[in-house]
Amino acid sequence: MAEEDIPVLKIISPEEVESEDFEPVDPKAREQALAILTEVKTGGEAGLLAVARRFKEIGPDSSKYVLDRDELKKAFDGLPKEQQDVLTRTAARIRKFAEAQRDSIRSIEVDIEGGRAGQTVEPGGARAATRRAAATRAAYVADADCLLCVGGAQAIGAMAYGVGERVKPVDIIVGPGNKWVTAAKSIVSGICGIDMLAGPSEVLVIADSAADPEVIAADLLAQAEHDTEARPILVTPDRSVIDNVNAALRRQLAVLPTREVAIPAVRNGFAVLTKDMDEAVAVTNRVAPEHLEVQTEDAVELSKRLTAYGGLFVGFMAAEVLGDYGAGPNHVLPTSCTAKYTGGLSVHTFQRKTTWMRIDDREGAQQQVADSVLLARLEGLEGHARAAEKRLLQVPDASAAKKGRS
Repeated sequence: MAEEDIPVLKIISPEEVESEDFEPVDPKAREQALAILTEVKTGGEAGLLAVARRFKEIGPDSSKYVLDRDELKKAFDGLPKEQQDVLTRTAARIRKFAEAQRDSIRSIEVDIEGGRAGQTVEPGGARAATRRAAATRAAYVADADCLLCVGGAQAIGAMAYGVGERVKPVDIIVGPGNKWVTAAKSIVSGICGIDMLAGPSEVLVIADSAADPEVIAADLLAQAEHDTEARPILVTPDRSVIDNVNAALRRQLAVLPTREVAIPAVRNGFAVLTKDMDEAVAVTNRVAPEHLEVQTEDAVELSKRLTAYGGLFVGFMAAEVLGDYGAGPNHVLPTSCTAKYTGGLSVHTFQRKTTWMRIDDREGAQQQVADSVLLARLEGLEGHARAAEKRLLQVPDASAAKKGRS
């Protein structure tokens, strides 16, 4: 490939960031995903198999689309010990972090007027996994109950609606995917729960002259090779950083084995040249990227000013790819600016947090009961007021109630 055919990051101004497309659900992908979901929903197992065969996920004569726990163990046992060990170590890192997260949210009880109220934290959902080349072995280490050997919108449909005897409708669907997976998740949300709209991958590196352009380029390409729809972004107040990173991108892309995927992704990306680091921080918080790397001289201090991201990677050594491969925090993260209002997948996604209350001391609860009566009448909800009045020790006369309603 000629050097001039190798793309670099286009340079845009902070104002132009707003014109970039950050729509989490692609309209065309949604239309196509809906057609696939309908085929699976109406056709059941036969519909799923038809789609899976059409996309060559299973053989033309195969009807096997689920691997059970014993089959996952057999696949894991067939690995060389070195590969078994790396999966086991990675699972241990992830489990350690998840257990700490789980313990950070607990059931509680507090006193209320006349009684007690509380929060109960319970586990929810079942363990399962969907297809990926290395997932068969990893699913066993992750304690998955089974593995669905199809992907895409058809996998989302199978889990949301249920198919055959092997796949029952699930409570929640989690995990990232391409634009068809994201579109399908948006459609079935409500039929079952979803974690977030985690679409094609994105990484934003905020950098200054202290950063190594070769490292930045490598980190940008690590995300670019995920998907042709992925988006690498650089934000800096220093034009020389952009020029040096683009030069490094060209050199590295020329010899990257996955460049056929990475090149379109680089064309999707951009570099934002800001007037100073304050503006760079503002742009970064506005983009709210899935992965955010801070490669600046004062990375630790600067990171304290960053408020919207899926995962934050502070300093030269905190490579985003370490998060990809199980440093501990879950790496299913919000994309397309959705990190402005949600965080990534975590153990909390699989917890139900319910609240309860009880009144043991009727007399001690009288003030809050009386307040409820008054508030209900201020809202014009007389039925609410009368329900609360049934708990009063002394019900006010009709004239007092009328006065409360006026």
